[in-house]
Amino acid sequence: MTADDTFGRLDDDDYPAYTMGRAAEMLGTTQGFLRAIGEARLITPLRSEGGHRRYSRYQLRIAARARELVDQGTAIEAACRIVVLEDQLEEAQRINAEYRNAAESQNPPTAG
Repeated sequence: MTADDTFGRLDDDDYPAYTMGRAAEMLGTTQGFLRAIGEARLITPLRSEGGHRRYSRYQLRIAARARELVDQGTAIEAACRIVVLEDQLEEAQRINAEYRNAAESQNPPTAG
C-alpha cells in the first residue's frame, strides 16, 4: 500500500483506522465497553495482523449512540438492540425515499 492509498482511506468511514485504546478515548468510555458491544454483536471490529481490534468511524458512531443509551440507564444488550433497530429503520426510510423519487420521476404529478 502506498502513502497515497493510505491518505485516500482517511475519508473512508469503513476504514478501520482506530485502535481500541484510541476509540475508547474518543468515546470517553472504557475498552471494556467496546468489548461488551462487540460481544453483543453490535459492532465487529477488524483485527490487525497482530490480532488487535481496529475500529472505523462508522463503528465509532454506532458505539457512541449505544453509549448514550447506556448512560441514560438502558441495559447494554437493550441499547445494542435499539441501535440495530434505529439503523434498520433509517435504511428502510432511505430505500423508501429512493423508490418514491423513482416513481415520481417516471410519473410526474400533473397540474390540475
